[in-house]
Amino acid sequence: MNESMQMFTDLRGPHFFLRKMNDQDIHAVYAGLSNPQVIAHYGISYASLDATQVQMDWYATIEREGSGIWWAICDPKSPSTLMGACGFNGKNPEHKTIEVGYWLLPEHWKRGVMSECLPMALKYAFEALAVHRVEAVVEPANVASVRVLEATGFRCEGIKRECEWKDGQPLSLLIYSRLATDI
Repeated sequence: MNESMQMFTDLRGPHFFLRKMNDQDIHAVYAGLSNPQVIAHYGISYASLDATQVQMDWYATIEREGSGIWWAICDPKSPSTLMGACGFNGKNPEHKTIEVGYWLLPEHWKRGVMSECLPMALKYAFEALAVHRVEAVVEPANVASVRVLEATGFRCEGIKRECEWKDGQPLSLLIYSRLATDI
């Protein structure tokens, strides 16, 4: 197990606070991962509060196993109110890679949330988790996410053509990466 993930670290920026998920967050996670606007370009959704427990258990499991870490995104003035989530999963220690993911409730879109939170999380990945490569997989139609990734120094490596199925149709995905050596 990776010791750096055994001891959870909160991250603080000038406007946003990344903290550990807790049991009370299930309501906000359900609100996000059942919202048609959020899940339009997100690979996971839940139809009930009870079903959302799977996601909450996953957050705890990947941290415990050392394969990832996810934070609740909050306003520092209201740390109990979750605005969204961001984090890493799929850590490969041999190749020093990890995958990044994030989502926000629509009322927090276009407020610079991910522009502040993603760099904090990346710094944690490169320094505390000692990864060399952070990968992101994005639906081409998710223009806002592409903008955030590119503004944060990610580079598009290409497209995985029709590699998934969504709503009965093949879906292609853009592959982005950011290396620890990227400036």
